Amino acid sequence: MKAVRDKRTSRWDAHRRARRAELTDAAIAAIRAHGAGVGMDEVAAGACTSKTVVYRHFTDRTQLYVAVCERVAEVLVAQIRAAMAGGESPRAKTAAGIAAYLRLIENDPEVYRFVVHRPLVDSALDGDPVADLVSLIGDEAAAVIAAQLRRAGSDTGAAVSWGHGIVGLVRAAADNWLARPTGTTRDELAAQLTDLAWSGLSGVVAPHQASHKEEPA
Repeated sequence: MKAVRDKRTSRWDAHRRARRAELTDAAIAAIRAHGAGVGMDEVAAGACTSKTVVYRHFTDRTQLYVAVCERVAEVLVAQIRAAMAGGESPRAKTAAGIAAYLRLIENDPEVYRFVVHRPLVDSALDGDPVADLVSLIGDEAAAVIAAQLRRAGSDTGAAVSWGHGIVGLVRAAADNWLARPTGTTRDELAAQLTDLAWSGLSGVVAPHQASHKEEPA
């Protein structure tokens, strides 16, 4: 009998996970349609269900917010990882990671605002999903920097600090770009941030290629 109950429990767990994923997708679609200030009524309508059903799978609005953050983190980290992996040089990897971050913001500005401004949060959060997302991206950048340092025969001890520092720089500039547009395009901003980030990284990450020219006699 216990085995039968376990199978039933497992089947219902899978159903609940699938339903939560569907409702999270519906919430993201509602955010895109109604903006970052979306309410639970719009989320439920987008899912073709009632708020009662939504609350059956998410105990409160904060849980739904966290689920959206987790989905955004999953997509963003995967995109940045793939973009940086495709870069052939350290500078190209830096540029690709920055461009991927800005691309998501430009393509999904309301979802980004929703994550940053937390309109559905109405209870204490266990942790900070935005900080967790930034930390994940910082870890990705740190891993790439550490790999390059190892190839250059250099110490990797500062890779984490540099990786998270660059991500903080990009996030602050990107937030300002979205909140207070000045006409700067995504490509222009990506180039500006790449130049700034690489001007620091190039001195500590790229292999030193000193070329000593002899002075004329």
